[in-house]
Amino acid sequence: MNDPHPAAVLGTASSSNIPVGYHSLSSDEAHAELVRTGENIIFHIHRDRPLIAFLKKFNSPLLLLLMGAAGVSLYVGQWVSGGVIIIMILLSAILDFVNSYRSEQVAEALASKIVTTAQVLRDAIPCEVPIRTVVPGDLILLRAGAVIPADGILIQGDDIFVNQSALTGESFPIGKEPFAGTPIAAPSEELRPDVPHALFMGTSVVSGFGLMLVMKTGTHAEYGRIAARLDTADLDTSFDRGIRSFSFFIMRLALVMVGVVFLVNALKGGVSILDSLLFAIAIAVGLTPELLPVVMTVTLSRGSLKMAEKHVVVRHLGAIQNFGGMTVLATDKTGTLTEDRITLVQCTDPWGRASDMVFEAAYVSSSFHTARTTPLDEAIKNFKPLDLSVYEKVDEIPFDFMRKRGSIVYDRGSERVLVTKGAPEELIHACNTIRDIEGERVLDDGGRAAAIREYERLSSEGFRVLAVADRRLAQDTTREYSRDTEYDLVLLGFTAFYDPPKQTAGDAVRGLEALSVTIKIITGDSELLTERVCRDIGLKVHGVMTGAEVAAMTDELLAIAVQEMTIFARVTPDEKERVVMALRAAGETVGYLGDGINDAPALKAADIGISVNNAVDVAKETADIILLTKSLSVLEDGIREGRKTFENTMKYVRMGFSSNFGNMVSMMAASAFLPFLPMLPAQILINNFLYDLSQTSLPTDRVDEEDVRRPLSWDIGSIKRYMLVFGLISSVFDFVTFLALYKVFGLMDGAFQTGWFIESIMTQVLVIYVIRTRGLPFARSKPSSAVVCTTLLVVLVALVIPFMPFAAHAGFVPLPAGILAAIVGITFVYLIVAELAKRLYYRVEASRLVRN
Repeated sequence: MNDPHPAAVLGTASSSNIPVGYHSLSSDEAHAELVRTGENIIFHIHRDRPLIAFLKKFNSPLLLLLMGAAGVSLYVGQWVSGGVIIIMILLSAILDFVNSYRSEQVAEALASKIVTTAQVLRDAIPCEVPIRTVVPGDLILLRAGAVIPADGILIQGDDIFVNQSALTGESFPIGKEPFAGTPIAAPSEELRPDVPHALFMGTSVVSGFGLMLVMKTGTHAEYGRIAARLDTADLDTSFDRGIRSFSFFIMRLALVMVGVVFLVNALKGGVSILDSLLFAIAIAVGLTPELLPVVMTVTLSRGSLKMAEKHVVVRHLGAIQNFGGMTVLATDKTGTLTEDRITLVQCTDPWGRASDMVFEAAYVSSSFHTARTTPLDEAIKNFKPLDLSVYEKVDEIPFDFMRKRGSIVYDRGSERVLVTKGAPEELIHACNTIRDIEGERVLDDGGRAAAIREYERLSSEGFRVLAVADRRLAQDTTREYSRDTEYDLVLLGFTAFYDPPKQTAGDAVRGLEALSVTIKIITGDSELLTERVCRDIGLKVHGVMTGAEVAAMTDELLAIAVQEMTIFARVTPDEKERVVMALRAAGETVGYLGDGINDAPALKAADIGISVNNAVDVAKETADIILLTKSLSVLEDGIREGRKTFENTMKYVRMGFSSNFGNMVSMMAASAFLPFLPMLPAQILINNFLYDLSQTSLPTDRVDEEDVRRPLSWDIGSIKRYMLVFGLISSVFDFVTFLALYKVFGLMDGAFQTGWFIESIMTQVLVIYVIRTRGLPFARSKPSSAVVCTTLLVVLVALVIPFMPFAAHAGFVPLPAGILAAIVGITFVYLIVAELAKRLYYRVEASRLVRN
């Protein structure tokens, strides 16, 4: 435990302003304590050196697979194919590194804005010191607006209210009162947010002033304890798992196909062992989507730039893909769904009727309050203005935590009035009379019970409630009053306060639900207040679970229960993390939006952590995405952009893998029956390169609206089915081409290989117009101009290659117009069949989803 030495705290007072039994540390004592306990730093931002960070970009299953393919190609002398693959790998890693580095620079610039000093008594003299030098035993001067730099206890204070939302999620400030025991060197009980004298690092003073004794600093503070839990390996996200599964699938399939092709050609004879090996390796390289890392990185980089225009900073490129796959958004309430601004909602008499009398009394009280005003006072004054010229303040009886109320005495004409505001459970019992529009009468047990019911009704609707009472005083020369005057009070009614929902919250919730994203609220605030906010924004509440209920469940039971719940209230940071982990265990892709200390574990546990620019540094460092505006509307835009990015990536995967698979199956079959290789290894690699080149424009392609309406994920089963359907259709038309070229036109060797090369390029490249949309090509969803240009350019290149000077070295020969016309005709029929197959495929997939 990081507890101060008794000598650093006990002893005689060194200043009349310091409570007896405590003293401020001297500079030498503070330095010695700093050496003993270490700096008051709770989160070390770890940054790899640029070279190490760049090398880590290669630690990807897909890139490792491609590096293996490049190594084999170079080993057997295929310098062109090996070089092309290496260029693709380097390009992908460089783009990813540059984008990540820029994002980290933005995040560091945001983090640098955090408050870094505290006002400390050293040698009994107030001075500003860096927060990292605060030590146990220090006495911290607190005032409104100050950030509390460590954990400790309040030893002296007046009207201290603290905003603990960063730690607990509570939207309303919490009153704190000085420690009433004898001076101590360490707390006799564990510091908890609900302890009246406990103060915590990272929270802030809303009103009042006081003196705090530091008990724990650095990683021993509650803030530090939470941050220390973040120093663990990152969990795999749904995107990580999907790309790894896909890479292993490709690897297994490639190994099987290479083995089969090599054995068939080696046993058949007529082809040398070396040529058989080179042909098999070319097939493996042809099957591998070597451009996928580049397509993914370019697509993600383009998506991050678009999101930056919408005030969203993407710290990790993969987060955009996870955005697209998000099925559940877990978020805190304060500042996300609400304005994070306390507002007076209504003033009622004890029977629940609107009362101007209550507002007038509350307004005068808050306006004349000259001690430290609270956010509730400000909310009353901001509700609507009243003319105070007819009122004259006489005296003030400040709020204290024993009475839980404060009073103002004022004159209005010939009347002198005492107005008291305070906690209803205390103030109701201090009243003997009640006044409403019907007059004044005795507050009997029935009336008191009715008033309590009204207070409980307002509380049950999620309001923070203050009671208001007054008392007529004798108008004499007395100008000073004490708390002893607060008797025989007349109950007027209640003021109800609320942190109102953002005006955009309702529309944003409906927008997210239209995108099939389930919203769950995880908050440290009460379930009643949270339910009220959900009702106001139109978020249907299916179930409510408290932190105590979460703590009582096993992980297995919690993974079942969380799916039916909408609200998780009064939860601790550990419980927030457990809820997120349970949602992931239930198969959800979880995004978590939070900005407080208490949100950091959940941010790390989520598939995608989302924070805001004014969040605490730990939350921002843990998050994958930082919003410059804390709004669900921004998230809705981000999810849409993520899904567009994901869908354009999947277009490449579906088209490239099914086409490559079909071509490789055709080559395997043809090589078993033809007396020559159906395509030379060099031709296979040129084919693969040209096809990949045609796909480089996919990041710019338009995406159908229906593809944005649902979460997207790496569904390996769907990819396999797609590969089999469209790959085998491609193979059927390859066989048709074989028959036409070999049997009908009687082509051999170079002419046959050239004809199939052209047919393969045309079918692979032009089918993009069929596969890129679920609708009719060019009718509803038009491709981007870049896609049109690259695809047509590649087809043109394929047609002219046989006429180029180097063509003979690669085994190409010019073909007559009749053969080219036949290839064009086969391609046209293939595109029609592919369109029909696409419609049938999506119809079957839709019925599969319904059954599941």
